[in-house]
Amino acid sequence: MDPELTRRRVLAGGAAVASTAALLGPLSSTAAAAPSPAGTKPTLPTVVLVHGGFADASCWNAVIEQLQQAGYPTIAPANPLRSLPTDSAYIASVLRSISGPVVLVGHSYGGATITNAAAGAANVKALVFIAAFVPDQGEQLSVLINKYPGSTIEAATRPVPYDGPDGTTGTDLYLEPDKFRAAFAADLPTATTRLMQATQRPFSAACFTDTTAAAAWRTVPSWGLVADSDKAIPPALQRFFYQRARARQVVEARGASHVAMISHPRATARLIEQAARATC
Repeated sequence: MDPELTRRRVLAGGAAVASTAALLGPLSSTAAAAPSPAGTKPTLPTVVLVHGGFADASCWNAVIEQLQQAGYPTIAPANPLRSLPTDSAYIASVLRSISGPVVLVGHSYGGATITNAAAGAANVKALVFIAAFVPDQGEQLSVLINKYPGSTIEAATRPVPYDGPDGTTGTDLYLEPDKFRAAFAADLPTATTRLMQATQRPFSAACFTDTTAAAAWRTVPSWGLVADSDKAIPPALQRFFYQRARARQVVEARGASHVAMISHPRATARLIEQAARATC
């Protein structure tokens, strides 16, 4: 049994909650994932993984490896991190390019991105939120982040002005080198977080103040993972989001920092597979 899963607990949430034993089992093989006619392989949904601020798609590498071994087609597009409307529109265009059902996964700000991008996307069958924002229509992340105490992310950021293509000036946010690990990835090795800090992508401050235009979780079933040692999005806020969305299953990753998909890839992959098996 993977050590990272030995102390996880499954919270009640929504209409149905799968047992802990189901999560502790191995990732299903392609043959077992869905029924299919004799002699043919089942068609599995495409998993689309959307990263959040200060990061890039490589944060999903370990999860992708788990999902690909189980037979799932997987895509991890680059989230532009320029504004919530433009980022959501871009991810929506990625969804339109995919034939067949999709399980859409978002981490951190990526949760807000998929909440908007999946609105009206008929092929999205499940939403999976990993230590994520799950805003409702009309809400702003800058307001939500202060709903519960515990976030150190604002104090850890440094604003840097940039010139936009239309001549306007915007503000990018960077995590300070000496605060990156504690605020973002405290459960990862120092050498790893140094590399992550050096290669972090700028995150436009506009993403925090843009207003959510749609809430796909109101019509699409959702799943959630709480990182219970998160210093970016307070765990209490994550629980609030998942309860409000009536998530079918909520899993807590004990000791997980904000980047739970890096420190707990097996738990993350298994939750995604649970969503896929329940809806596709």
